[in-house]
Amino acid sequence: MNHDDLRDWSKRAADWAHGYHATLRDRPVRAPLVPGAIARQLPKSPPEMAEPMDAIFADFERIVPAGMTHWQHPRFFAYFPANAAPASMLAEQLANAMAAQGMLWQTSPAATEIEQVMMDWLRQALGLPSGFTGTIHDSASTATLSAILTMRERAIGWKGLSEGMSGQPRLRLYASAETHSSVDKAARLSGIGQDNLVKIPTDTGHSMKPGALAGAIAADRAAGYLPAGVILCAGGTSIGAFDRIADCIEVARLHDLPVHVDAAWAGSAMICPEFRDLWAGVDGADSIVFNPHKWLGAQFDCAVQFLRDPGPQIRTLGLRPAYLATPSDEEIVNFNEWTVPLGRRFRALKLWFLLRAEGLEGLRTRIRNHVAWAAEAARAIAALPGVEIVTSPSLSLFTFALVAGDDATEALLNRINDDGRIYLTPTRTGGRLAIRVQVGQFDCTAEDVAMIPQVVEELLRQ
Repeated sequence: MNHDDLRDWSKRAADWAHGYHATLRDRPVRAPLVPGAIARQLPKSPPEMAEPMDAIFADFERIVPAGMTHWQHPRFFAYFPANAAPASMLAEQLANAMAAQGMLWQTSPAATEIEQVMMDWLRQALGLPSGFTGTIHDSASTATLSAILTMRERAIGWKGLSEGMSGQPRLRLYASAETHSSVDKAARLSGIGQDNLVKIPTDTGHSMKPGALAGAIAADRAAGYLPAGVILCAGGTSIGAFDRIADCIEVARLHDLPVHVDAAWAGSAMICPEFRDLWAGVDGADSIVFNPHKWLGAQFDCAVQFLRDPGPQIRTLGLRPAYLATPSDEEIVNFNEWTVPLGRRFRALKLWFLLRAEGLEGLRTRIRNHVAWAAEAARAIAALPGVEIVTSPSLSLFTFALVAGDDATEALLNRINDDGRIYLTPTRTGGRLAIRVQVGQFDCTAEDVAMIPQVVEELLRQ
């Protein structure tokens, strides 16, 4: 394939994409396949000679769409969305065409400077103070790992970078049970160890108890451990829990501990001023992550980390060998020093296109609709016989279960997903199995959301 061929096939791919999105409602949300069904359709060995693009594209059309879970389906209510607004898709095509590696300012000046401006646009959109800056990662997992590595080094005076962790004090991190598993993974990968991630008890509202946090820090210090940092939850993955951000940050400050706030999903909702009470006090955090690729419409991958002071993270993650040194390094930003990978995609371009094409008010309207429609769906489900709401809506996320117990709830969930009209996933809360509903797909309508209680009611009769 040459660039002339690419031009022609790109037009055909665009037509295919248009048809794909136009017919998503006609497809089951989740592929009705068994493991291995796709692999059996592929040759066991790679081709020795080039194959015609007609054959390749035909195989794509025949094999791939029927084997996908359709994340852009308007009745995808599982996990969190991985939205892809059309303007974001267009920007990704352009970024892919340039195929730049934005590791340094000089390797892609526009990529670096547009990222700086987009970080400030998003800071303003979320109502954060002017002192915050930040960078774009691939995912919240990487942002959280970056924050925890920085906590580790700050606690031990940056000795781990050169000496390693052997012989260092036993470090402790603090989070609630509602925080995402990426926090556990970061504790493992950072060398702190999962056993040293202390899960603080929560109150009846599923928020970390500030008094329990203070007690755990004091007890660890008395035992000879070294507290390193606190990770707070703003819209947890399981049930949408919010820690009492301001109160917990106050405790952390009294103990001189940095704070990272995980708002990967719910952070997008903070473009709506009326929701900001949910994370009141967040301006006191040292690090905040949210994923525009979830609810805001930026195509995956695009995770934003705000930093009160980037200095400690750059000191932790930055490395400048001679072959990466450039003139005037002290006066420019090289974003590879802010995160784990050296290589960087031009992720800021899709934010620039998205924010301009949709406008903040257009994005706010979508989020407000999703929250309102989720509340309506929860009320309709609560009215069904034998069904109860387990956790009330937190923004657009709620859970429900059958009064008959876990086995009945699991059986209902399986019937729902085998049916194909909607897609939901399970969670566990309060010791019981619950079915999780999250409204946030970019193109869903009130009618799509209303199908949730409709499908549940129909399948309850089976």
